[in-house]
Order: sequence, then structure tokens, then C-alpha cells
Amino acid sequence: MAHRDFSLTGVERHLGQDDIIVSKTDTAGRITYANSVFLEISGYTEEELLGKAHNIVRHPQMPRCVFKYLWDTIRAGDEVFAYVLNRAKEGDHYWVFAHVTPTRGADGRIVSYHSSRRAPNRAAVDAVTPLYRTLLAEEAKYRTPQEQWQAGLAMFVKWLDEKKMPYEELVFALSGGAA
Repeated sequence: MAHRDFSLTGVERHLGQDDIIVSKTDTAGRITYANSVFLEISGYTEEELLGKAHNIVRHPQMPRCVFKYLWDTIRAGDEVFAYVLNRAKEGDHYWVFAHVTPTRGADGRIVSYHSSRRAPNRAAVDAVTPLYRTLLAEEAKYRTPQEQWQAGLAMFVKWLDEKKMPYEELVFALSGGAA
């Protein structure tokens, strides 16, 4: 397998207001479909993405616990919305407002996942960034990825409990109700 360069450029890419990134994954999170907008903003070719884990675009400044929450939610059969910081192939970054849903087969079991991502409201990105930094700082205290997401998730759940707000409301409240 080729070495993946994790360097960051500090350059932010932006989706157009009408752009929608679409991807589909199997139940293990491997990409089975990527639309042209995804290819363009991520800098990957279709060949580089298909069959790869969706975390190929995971930015190191994105808390693991947010992805744990996302995966737990969709595996339970529910949809989820989230603000996500992604990393392009060359090290640029881009924010998205993600909507991820499970796809069910004729028997009702989950067979895949569908994600649509669009340009986020900048006020929401500015509001979620300090929370993500706090979660990352907590995760950084631990050695293994599992310990990291567990600690971050505990902090995140406590924060939500203190706000008396489920995650779904938080996503919309951070931006004043606008995605």
C-alpha cells in the first residue's frame, strides 16, 4: 500500500452554495460511490476512493468522538447531521454540513449508508470549532484511538447534558437554526 502523506497546507477549500457531495458506503464504511463534487473537492480520483474506508478524508483536527457518535447513530438505524472538517488529498481542508442515512434492504436490514454534504453556514463552523478543539484536547490525553474517542465522547455527552440539548438540536442551534 502506498504511503499516505498527512501533511496539512492550512488552505481551506470551499463548496459552492449549490454543490452537494454525495457518497455511499457499505456497512463497513468502504466507499462504493463518490460523485464528481466529492472527487473535485477532495482531490482524489474515483479509483483512489472506491473500496477505501471513508475516513480517507478524515482531518486530524476532527474529534474521533464525533465520528463515533455518527457511526453509532447510523448503525442504530437513525439519520444524523454533523459539521465535519475533512482533509483533501494534498492537505487542504474543507468543512461540510453532513446528512448521513442508513439504506435498508427489502428485509429491513441496513445494507449501506448514504451521505449528502453541502456547504456549511460559516457561523455554525465558527461556533462548533471551539467545541471540537476542546474535545480534541481531551482526546489528546490518551494513547489509543479507542481511549481517545471514549474520553471525548464522555466529555461530549456531559456537555450536551449540561446544555439539556440532544445532539441534533445542537447542530442547528450552533448556527442559529440555519444549516
